Amino acid sequence: MTEDMTPTPRELGSQWYDNEAGPLVRPYAMTGGRTKPGPTGVRFDLIALVTLDPGAPSTDGMALGPEHRALIGLCRAETQSVAELSAGADLPVGVVRVLLGDLLELGCVTVSRPVPPAQLPDERILREVIEGLRAL
Repeated sequence: MTEDMTPTPRELGSQWYDNEAGPLVRPYAMTGGRTKPGPTGVRFDLIALVTLDPGAPSTDGMALGPEHRALIGLCRAETQSVAELSAGADLPVGVVRVLLGDLLELGCVTVSRPVPPAQLPDERILREVIEGLRAL
């Protein structure tokens, strides 16, 4: 790079620079090479809802990356799904899952996981309940 921090012609042709997008950061660089969230291996569904924990410790003194802070900022406004956070932060879903695992372990966010279909009530039972209520 030159003194004014503009890329030199040699850098412009490198694999780490895209002429239209600028410098590239690979997803594994954002997650430190990790592909699974946290040591517990929690798996975040796309529709899992993420909320900023009101009792969370202050993130001012924490060594969080800009991507972590972006996710916290998105959750601060409102509860969002993992898919919405991925779109809002313009990050791949795999990266968001790993970063959310970090934030979950730090106690910064809470996650509401969707109910598995096997645990949902049977449609037949619900119809019988509705018919019973109508009969009253």
